[in-house]
Amino acid sequence: MSIRILVADDQEGIRTAFRLILDAQPDMTVVAEAADGVTAIESARHLRPDVVLADIRMPRADGIEVTRALAGTGVRVVVVTTFGLDEYVHAALGHGAAGFVLKRSGPALLVEAVRAAVNGDVLISPQLTPRLLDRAGLSSEEAPPDAGLTERETEVALLVARGRTNAEIATELFLSPGTVKNHIAVIQRKLDVRNRVGIASWAWSTGRLRPGSDPD
Repeated sequence: MSIRILVADDQEGIRTAFRLILDAQPDMTVVAEAADGVTAIESARHLRPDVVLADIRMPRADGIEVTRALAGTGVRVVVVTTFGLDEYVHAALGHGAAGFVLKRSGPALLVEAVRAAVNGDVLISPQLTPRLLDRAGLSSEEAPPDAGLTERETEVALLVARGRTNAEIATELFLSPGTVKNHIAVIQRKLDVRNRVGIASWAWSTGRLRPGSDPD
């Protein structure tokens, strides 16, 4: 079944661009648009989309308020914004956002974020990963140095930390997307983390990636 999406952004050009990107996916359909937060909330409650893409700054209600209002309804909210301020990230995730994506991260990550949200995962733009180490519950002292990861699993984990989508990892390592998905599930289990943020945090906190070196 197609993933049903509501796009909420006060800029018509952004809404149109997102619709073109998402409707081009074989498993996605944009069912509605909203130019302000209140309309987004009302439309989401009425239409019950699978995912709402909400801009952080909108008239009448911002992306944080949209996230808060839809918490517990079964509608996943992915915040998509130009502004990667710490307070926005923490507020969005604290109110249950299913993702936080910077608009400059590109269309591939936007699509991946929607799929991740539907699967119960949380995808965050890699530029923000170093700031989320504490939030993810891993410190350099606590993070397992290898956790029994195979060489291939370590390669996949580092690419996740660099913000690669499953499709990009598959292309880079000459694997099928299904194999990449299976590797990520095993990595999460071995590292005892719930999502891609936890994998990325492990890579940063164990020194496998360092600020200034990634994303490339």
